[in-house]
Amino acid sequence: MDHDSPKPGSDETPTAPQRGTTTSFQPPRRSFLVKFLAGFIGTIVGLIPFAAGLAFFFDPLLRKKNGREGEPGSENGVVKDADGFIKMAITVDALPEDGTPQSFKVYDDKVDAWNKFLNVEIGTVWLRRDDQGKPVALSAICPHIGCSVDYRQSSHDFYCPCHTSTFDLDGKKSNPIPPRGMDPLQVKLKPEETGRTIWLKYETFRAANPQRIPVS
Repeated sequence: MDHDSPKPGSDETPTAPQRGTTTSFQPPRRSFLVKFLAGFIGTIVGLIPFAAGLAFFFDPLLRKKNGREGEPGSENGVVKDADGFIKMAITVDALPEDGTPQSFKVYDDKVDAWNKFLNVEIGTVWLRRDDQGKPVALSAICPHIGCSVDYRQSSHDFYCPCHTSTFDLDGKKSNPIPPRGMDPLQVKLKPEETGRTIWLKYETFRAANPQRIPVS
């Protein structure tokens, strides 16, 4: 008789694994991989709103830069040099040789905190050639109370209908009603360009003042 054999019913009797049960064991390496992937995915998900926020912050700066690379009236806005001169869609050669003034709208790009509006109309100017054939620009805003100045073909002068103010073709006032003459605007031509395109620096000035004070 084998004394080492467990007795029936004793606590030492080995029990067989129950049917339908399995023994599971997860290696440490697999657990580390799952944690790494979860952390990586979480980082990517967290970076998406951060990248979107950066794009929103820098968007006005990028659009402002692109606005200087277009052509007047294009989807990229107006062309404006570092001195603030706007490239007009008119050349000196297109102006009448006899000096008759021509009216032109002026457009610029307006930028606020986070928005940019392209090709916004900011004013009207009168362009003409002088006796030497050089371009001359006058603001169409009357210096009296800010009405719009027209050109009278029959009298060859400028006329403001608000208070019958008149000016000659050089913008000098012809009567004492306006406090000063019409406001001249700076124009220039760029030697490197062909076609003699006119570049204009558009400004507005305080009305009802004998001094020409720019409006900031």
